[in-house]
Amino acid sequence: MIVKDFEKKEKSTAEFTVEVSPEEFESAINKAYMKGRGRISIPGFRKGKAPRRMIESMYGTGVFYDDAVEEVYPEALDLGIKENALSVVGQPAITDIKIGEDKSLTLRFRVAVYPEIKVEGYKGIEAPKPPVGISDKDVDRAIENTREQNARVETADRPAKSGDIATIDFVGYMDGKPFEGGAGEDYDLELGSGTFIPGFEDQLIGKSAGEETEVNVTFPEAYAPELAGKPATFKVTVKGIKEKLLPDLDDEFAKDVSEFDTLEEYRKSVKAELIEKRGKAAEEDFRNIVLSRLVDKVEGDIPDAMIDDQVNNMIDNFKYNIRAQGMDFEQYLKMMGMEESGLRNELRPTAEKEIKADLAFEYIAKQENFDVSDEKVEAEYERLAKEYSMKLEDIKSAVLPDAVKTGLQIDAAKEFVYGSAVGTESGNEE
Repeated sequence: MIVKDFEKKEKSTAEFTVEVSPEEFESAINKAYMKGRGRISIPGFRKGKAPRRMIESMYGTGVFYDDAVEEVYPEALDLGIKENALSVVGQPAITDIKIGEDKSLTLRFRVAVYPEIKVEGYKGIEAPKPPVGISDKDVDRAIENTREQNARVETADRPAKSGDIATIDFVGYMDGKPFEGGAGEDYDLELGSGTFIPGFEDQLIGKSAGEETEVNVTFPEAYAPELAGKPATFKVTVKGIKEKLLPDLDDEFAKDVSEFDTLEEYRKSVKAELIEKRGKAAEEDFRNIVLSRLVDKVEGDIPDAMIDDQVNNMIDNFKYNIRAQGMDFEQYLKMMGMEESGLRNELRPTAEKEIKADLAFEYIAKQENFDVSDEKVEAEYERLAKEYSMKLEDIKSAVLPDAVKTGLQIDAAKEFVYGSAVGTESGNEE
């Protein structure tokens, strides 16, 4: 075999030709014959016993050519990749097949190759990062939520008011007829919570236990298609009214809901917790914007095959998560009113962004040449063994030291980019 005519093409693809000698192709044809003769019947011969020339005379000399091409394909492709020192991604394709009069074979391959990229200005990326501020009102709201969670519920012998829990039976009617999904019994509805259709809860305020009433509403436009924007009447029976009694906001409350003895100490802890949570959220938002701006700096063509593979991985993960929730993937697509091809198109921009981010961090790791000591590699092995509940020697057998080192260098590249990024209070949020 001889490799010829190597060409680099657009979008990180390459093409090359491999010429297979008549002798090599003849050997491949004979192998194809030996493998395929068992499925060919020739009158006068037992199945699988007919000579090759007899089969070719009946079905044509090219009867085994396709299978012969399959025989030489792996070796020819491997030779072309090695001689041109290519790092191939995705599935290669044969773009042309020619069989000469001398029975030589010429194969033209197109392959997607690992892209060569460049990233400039990856240090000191600017992104909006407003200061984290917590007000007294924020603390009050958080404490009030905790009071709500610790409220007692008691029966109220009076008309319902906002904040009460009304136990109701209801039946919904549209055009005078009950509609599917519009009925319920012994339903506890917190008035003012906005749980039901707009206007429904308001019409129950002032009603008492044992009272029957009609509630007239219009379904929102952003609702199930068969109900959206349509008027409906609900016949409602109020079976009971319960009120929530909030605990007093004092030191005893602080002791009940926290490890602190005084309300003042509890308030300080709530404020510290809110600052920590908002700080983490702000840092995550900041890093996401930095990552988007890093991706925008990636120069180079990403082969479609790489994006296709990433989309496939995302689809597989999506299917796994859907099944984990007890739902069939096809059923989910029907509920969403879409086909798998549409989902793939939606995922494609995200897949491309993820690939560019990975390539950018690989590039930065090489450019900065981060030092990774043997001690750090050993510590990473121990972390992996603990994370996956495996023996240390088993992890070391499964993951080569070079792979661990590369992973640590990429982690260092990420921290380098995020650590050098500059937060600004102004700028457009992304």
